[in-house]
Amino acid sequence: MGLFDRFRKRQKPGTLRGSSNDDTGHLVAWAKERRGVEAYVEPKTTVTETTVVLIAHDGEWTRRRVDGPEGARKLGKKLSIPVYDVALVGYPKRMRDYTERQRALRKRAQRDDLT
Repeated sequence: MGLFDRFRKRQKPGTLRGSSNDDTGHLVAWAKERRGVEAYVEPKTTVTETTVVLIAHDGEWTRRRVDGPEGARKLGKKLSIPVYDVALVGYPKRMRDYTERQRALRKRAQRDDLT
């Protein structure tokens, strides 16, 4: 514990962290480095605020908090990418396939490390 830790503003238990400039900056940089990016808005839950998942053409993806569905639409407009409501359309198959490929690569790497 640092000297001034007790004076830092702490989040009250039971409150949700909203989006930050770091979240938005990450999403913008990530989208600019990839092609075929689409945004999928995830609704607010009891555990997290509204989030957006950006998915590239190959299924690679990232998730960050946004300022509600309107914030996600503004981000989509800024990046000139389509924005979908995940509750209505679901996640694309390429995202699930990418995640499964990454899982298989991690398992293979772990096996190789053991031998």
